Order: sequence, then C-alpha cells, then structure tokens
Amino acid sequence: MNTAPGLVAILAYDGLCTFEFGIAVEIFGLARPEFDFQWYEHRIVAVDQGPMRAMGGIQVLADGNLDLLAQARTIIIPGWRDRNAAVPDPLIEALRHAHARGARLLSICSGVFVLAATGLLDGHGATTHWRYAAELAERFPLIQVDPDVLYVDSGQLITSAGSAAGIDACLHLVARDFGTQVANAVARRLVMAPQRTGGQAQFIPTPVSPTPRSDLSRVMQWARERLHEPLEVRDLASEAAMSERTFLRRFSEASGQSPKTWLQHERLGRARELLESSRHNTEQIALCCGYRSVESFRVAFRSVVGVPPSVYRERFGREGKAIS
Repeated sequence: MNTAPGLVAILAYDGLCTFEFGIAVEIFGLARPEFDFQWYEHRIVAVDQGPMRAMGGIQVLADGNLDLLAQARTIIIPGWRDRNAAVPDPLIEALRHAHARGARLLSICSGVFVLAATGLLDGHGATTHWRYAAELAERFPLIQVDPDVLYVDSGQLITSAGSAAGIDACLHLVARDFGTQVANAVARRLVMAPQRTGGQAQFIPTPVSPTPRSDLSRVMQWARERLHEPLEVRDLASEAAMSERTFLRRFSEASGQSPKTWLQHERLGRARELLESSRHNTEQIALCCGYRSVESFRVAFRSVVGVPPSVYRERFGREGKAIS
C-alpha cells in the first residue's frame, strides 16, 4: 500500500447494539497477518460517560471520548439505542466537524437516525432496515430514502440496511480502499459469500424453499463459466429448461433481483478482478466479460462501480493501490 488507510473510530454508547458493533470490530479491528500491507487502525469511542452497557449484559470499555473523532478517517455508527432517543449535541457537532474535514461516516441499521440528526444526509440517498424506512422518510423528508437496497454509498456517507447488510457495507468500504480481491479475502475469513452489491434487495417476501433451488444454482454456475459470451436472459431460461417468464419469476423469488441485474453484476465483478490482477487492456476485458463494445462496458462499469475502468485500475491494479 502506498497510503495508510487511517483510523476507524467505532462509536459505543449505553444501550449499544452488540451485533452491529461486533461487525465493525471484526472487519476493521481484527489483525490481518495474511496481508502484506498496513491494515486499519481502530479505536472504540465513547459517546456517553460512565459504564456503557450493550445488549446481552455486556459492558463496553472505550479507548477515549468524542475527541478521538478528530483523528478518524472513517467513523462507524452501529444501530442506535432507540430510534426516538435524542442524539446528544456533542455527538452531532463532532460528526459534522469530521465530515467537514473529509471523514467517511458509515451507519449500520438504525444508526442512520444518528446521521439523519446531523442534517448531513439531507439531499442524499440513504437506507435503513426495511422496518424503519417509512419512519425515516417521514421524520426526515429531505433524505431520499430507498427501502429496498442493502446499502447506499453517497461518497462520504454510507448507510446500510439491517444488521447483516452492515457486513456488506463495511466490505464495500474495504473494496473502495483496497480493491475487490482484498474485500473478498476478508469475506472468506468471515466464512461468508463475497460482498453483495448495494442494489440487491434487502427483503425477499417469498419464504425460503425447504429444498435448495439446485436448478437455479446450476444455471448460475453455468453462466459464470460463460461470462465471455453475450448471454441473454433467454439463454439462462433455456439452460434451466423453463419458459422465459417462469425463469424470471423463479429467479427473482429466489434471489431478490432480476436475472439481467445479476448477470450484469457478475460481469462487472469479473471485470474488477481482471483490472486488479491482469494486464489486459480495456477492450480485452470488455470481451472477456461479454460486452459487445468497449463503450457499453465503460458505461456499465462507471454506473455500478462509480469510476471508469481506467481509474479503478490505477487505484487497485497490481502496480500499486491508492486509497480512494
């Protein structure tokens, strides 16, 4: 690494949500001897004075108070103790000052209500647990609340849905800093699937089938092995021996996204890996990932990843990575 990733400050307070807090500590605070570059520093920051109790009868000891936020490059806000509880003025001011100097602020689940109280989300997109989305939109009408996605990245502000989506949002930030391969390596150590993209649905109302949808799993693997081909939804449906209409319905029920969206993210995931690890030029990568033209590849990549392929390679390619 050419640049250190900086200090991650994880907020703690009385009534702390233990799982969301643990997510942040696991991803940003755990030692990473498997990497040959500097990992994040981390500190636990106390919002309240005195003993802080977390769910499950746990007491939390902090490394310092809100003054530590002045040193943080990234601040994690776990689920807030009560959506209706007032956010302390000193915390609001500390977060505003941190944001003004360029710090990234990431909320998990109901932690978005803390960010909302600062006014920093006004005019930006955000999400939270689907159960709280309507309340967030009603109380803070200047925020563009999306109740359907796993997380929203607005640059310095990242908000995530329910608890497990916080893992995806944190891994997304790792990918911004170190690239997809490193984020996926962290996911493997967590014994979980690679980080999901933010646009995936956070809630799928159809009950989980009692038996695995092996037909769809097989077709998805078949498609992954042929990403270099110009596959269409009809090709996946044919491989599954279903009508296109039936395949669309079953795929959406099982995954919470359309086959077209899934296929696009698979192609772009492969593209990110190639940009990080290979010396293929952009045209070659576009062909390897099934795009009919390099221009359509560039447009799709920038739309989903947020930067052009050339910039992504400069940041995360084998010649050296720079922190975004």
